[in-house]
Amino acid sequence: MLDHELNHYWKTVVDTIQDGVMIVDLKGIIVSANKALEQITGYSNQELIGKPCSVLNCSSCNTVFERTGTHWCLLFRSGSLKMKKCSLIRKDGSIVNIIKNASVLNDSGGQVIGAVETVTDITDLMEKENKIEAFRRELEAGETFHGMAGISLPMRRAFDLITNVAASDAPALILGESGTGKELAARAIHLNSERKNGPYIKVNCAALNESVLESELFGHVKGAFTGAYQSRTGRFEAANNGTIFLDEIGDLPLSIQVKLLRVLEEKVIERVGDNKAIPVDVRVVTATNKNLKQLVEDSSFRSDFYYRINVLPINLPPLRERVEDIPLIAEMFFRRIRLKSNKPVNSISPEAMQALVKYHWPGNVRELKSAFEYAFVTCTNSRLELDHFPPDIGHQSDMNNSDSSHHFAKINHSEIKQDEPKKDEIKKQQLIHALIQAQGNRSLAAQILGISRVTVWNRMNRYGIKFEVQEESG
Repeated sequence: MLDHELNHYWKTVVDTIQDGVMIVDLKGIIVSANKALEQITGYSNQELIGKPCSVLNCSSCNTVFERTGTHWCLLFRSGSLKMKKCSLIRKDGSIVNIIKNASVLNDSGGQVIGAVETVTDITDLMEKENKIEAFRRELEAGETFHGMAGISLPMRRAFDLITNVAASDAPALILGESGTGKELAARAIHLNSERKNGPYIKVNCAALNESVLESELFGHVKGAFTGAYQSRTGRFEAANNGTIFLDEIGDLPLSIQVKLLRVLEEKVIERVGDNKAIPVDVRVVTATNKNLKQLVEDSSFRSDFYYRINVLPINLPPLRERVEDIPLIAEMFFRRIRLKSNKPVNSISPEAMQALVKYHWPGNVRELKSAFEYAFVTCTNSRLELDHFPPDIGHQSDMNNSDSSHHFAKINHSEIKQDEPKKDEIKKQQLIHALIQAQGNRSLAAQILGISRVTVWNRMNRYGIKFEVQEESG
């Protein structure tokens, strides 16, 4: 292809490029710009040509005005610019995050006659990075203990017990209703133990039948049964020098209980189809939502196995027994799901929060999370209202309200506990005065006291304070 043909098609080539491209002269005047630059900046070609490149308000623009009129930009001294992350201001005033590359242009005699610059729009990438960073901060927030949130006395005791249990190597049994966070507790034990750098293996004992479960736990040798075409390592071997978590231990068949009892007592396993003892060094943590004592009485659970796994029991309280934690957990799920959904939802209405606190939560924390996922799907405005949550939550709230009034124009002092320590009494009176000053607005009361709205909810519930609900600000 001849030079004049290349020149003829050069404009087409440049306009095909997805990155913005512009050429400036020695004074920084734009002499050429492609279509991608128009789309990125919002300026038309006519608005760019003949204008100084400073019209784009680049955050990395470093200019030097000299009397000679040359070297208008420091680029003309350095000769190039590589992968510079900065931003431009579009014609409409919005900010575009970009990566800039630039180089000077020389004529045939080697004299600098201008510069070419490419601009790559990375706004979407920056938004994703910001969202990832927000997730990271959320996950590292100090309000949780390895993913479990709670400030109530039962949960503080549970957190302390988990920490103490982690320091031991004896079998631990986590008890609690479905959805109370037993798996999180098991992982917390592992992460706080000396085995934290070792493997953490989870097995759901209720998800597999007896024959498959035995092979999963202990492995098998080639030819042990039909379909065993090669030897396979079991979960206990995989967890060596680490922790194995046996969830739903109450559903374990009696025959497997016998084999596990030997593992706990002798620290060895045998693969299915083999009689060779393989030593294993594994911390065993189990969990169940069933009453194991009753199962022992019913002869569906071995008593010797029960006493062997129940060395260090941990009871996780149901959500209805730690009502003061509900606003905290609700706010946590609200922020996390808002980040994931990218919906412009800014707050939870007081009525919705009150209903969440009053609901009995048979599915515990897992159900609360599901309720927020449901609410974010149904919400079409900037605030979560009661009717955005599953119907059962609002229905129970209506039933509770029919029994007694929960909205008072004034604080009902007769329902305030009178046996709190002096420190709590001071906090209570401060909260009462702040609520009166804020006319019941929790957000404003929180600002007056210099605490979070969640803390206001927690203290109101703790001290038995009831106040007329006023409109909350977003």
